[in-house]
Amino acid sequence: MDTATPAVTVALHDGASVIASSGQVDARRHGELLLPAVDRVLAEAGVKLDAVTGVVVGVGPGPYTGLRVGLVTAATFGSALAVPVHGICTLDGLAYAAGQDGLEGPFAVATDARRKEVYWARYEDALTRTGDPAVDRPADIAEALAGLPVVGQGAVLYPDAFPDGRGPEHVAAGALAALAAERLAAGQELLEPQPLYLRRPDAQVPKNYKVVTPK
Repeated sequence: MDTATPAVTVALHDGASVIASSGQVDARRHGELLLPAVDRVLAEAGVKLDAVTGVVVGVGPGPYTGLRVGLVTAATFGSALAVPVHGICTLDGLAYAAGQDGLEGPFAVATDARRKEVYWARYEDALTRTGDPAVDRPADIAEALAGLPVVGQGAVLYPDAFPDGRGPEHVAAGALAALAAERLAAGQELLEPQPLYLRRPDAQVPKNYKVVTPK
């Protein structure tokens, strides 16, 4: 599952292929849409939740409010089912999906970070990220990414900075699951299911606020 972008996306993977999936784009309803999507995917596959042997969740980067919905839900499922919970960088999932669609590297991935910024990373190919994800204004990285295809909603939102935009626009949970299965089969360690925010949340405690305590 992934809620790091406006897409609320869930998939069930049997270790070889995706057997059911769901995706809805709504940046304001992650908490409302995620669990029904899980139920829908399980029903489509004809299995019960207790058949799940592992959980993969996108860790971002992404906005605080949406991202935490997927991470908390994944952790809850992992605890209730006593199964491992694996993290995958959401940008890596987008890069992997682009590779499945035939895009060859090098290229970049950029998603909407709001505040007129993008979360982004460069890739040598669909499986190889070169450097850590970052958050920047599109104009500040346009020259560095000049000539590269850019995958994701960032290219759609800022075509002047990223003229060679490519799909997919949003991550799909099926790509995250397939990437996780491939890495696990190769004996690679996956990320801990911890959020990759890259910046502080919009909602913060005001400075110099007055504390009122009873006498």
